[in-house]
Amino acid sequence: MKKSSWFFAGLFIAASALSATTVGAAESVKIGVLMPLTGNAAAAGQASKAAIEVAADIVNNAHPELGNLPLAATAGLPHLNGAKLDVVFVDHQGNPSLTQQLATRLITEDKVNALMGAYQSSCTFTATPVAERYGIPFMVGDSSALNITTRGFKHVFRATPIATDYARTYMRFFADMKKEGKAINSIAILNENTDYGTSVGDAIEAEAKKNNVTVAIRIPYSASSTDVSAQVLQLKEKKPDVTIFISYTADSILYVKTLKNFDYKPPMVLGDDSGFSDPSFVPAISDIGQGLMNRSAWDVGKPGSTTSKINASNTTKRGRTFWRRPISFSCTATATSWSGRRPPPQANCNGR
Repeated sequence: MKKSSWFFAGLFIAASALSATTVGAAESVKIGVLMPLTGNAAAAGQASKAAIEVAADIVNNAHPELGNLPLAATAGLPHLNGAKLDVVFVDHQGNPSLTQQLATRLITEDKVNALMGAYQSSCTFTATPVAERYGIPFMVGDSSALNITTRGFKHVFRATPIATDYARTYMRFFADMKKEGKAINSIAILNENTDYGTSVGDAIEAEAKKNNVTVAIRIPYSASSTDVSAQVLQLKEKKPDVTIFISYTADSILYVKTLKNFDYKPPMVLGDDSGFSDPSFVPAISDIGQGLMNRSAWDVGKPGSTTSKINASNTTKRGRTFWRRPISFSCTATATSWSGRRPPPQANCNGR
């Protein structure tokens, strides 16, 4: 599915969930954003925060130069009498328990109208039941673990691909590489062992079996590991044609440096977004990471395109490349505006 399709699918699904009292005055709409602003994934969280701030600026202020981008031409939410978005960021530090507590605080104390987050799948998994309990829409912008949206929740939505989508894409990529004469007879899967890594690793392993691709070895590990020498030695012994890392930032960097220390360069290294897409990743391994590949659900676009213009603005203002989080943020904002209604700051959760 194309990225635009993911955008509009999330848009219309989210719109159907926003049912509350029609707003008659240009009051602000509060959106709570849960991100790891400190801790091992701080660089990713800060990049997400910066990108969402750009998206909020596009909604709150007129940007006619962005063409037909939803909500860019006018200031504020047009169907809510120009109401502005008030974004409340909180730092969950990559801690699932803390994320759950912060989600509750955002709803009961900050009175947010919707929630977004939370980057790490394990954190999103614990925050979404809170939103469901209070009847507050929660937009999942990037967490890919399958279990987040398989619990029958009515107020939790996704504007991003999931683990199985990525796994199928990998298999198509391998098939294309084989057609070009590249030998891909076996793969290795190294996954951090929380919801994200486990879900994506399981999906890749299942799709590999369907496509007759041998999984030479699968190595689950803790993302907080400080030494991965044993894992790299296991990998070196198996000699897979493709090594897939399903990793966060610190562990991605650690693995690349450990591969270098053991003088082992797998024929093909493929990062599953996350750590490999973190703004701090390339600067940390640029001198030893030549030839690494990475998949991503975001593309800057052709020069002159709307996405390219937004990226240029973000890079100029914040010194970093744009990221895909604003897609889900824009989904939430547009759905709110189109519905002409604002989700309640705290819904009645009796019997839920």
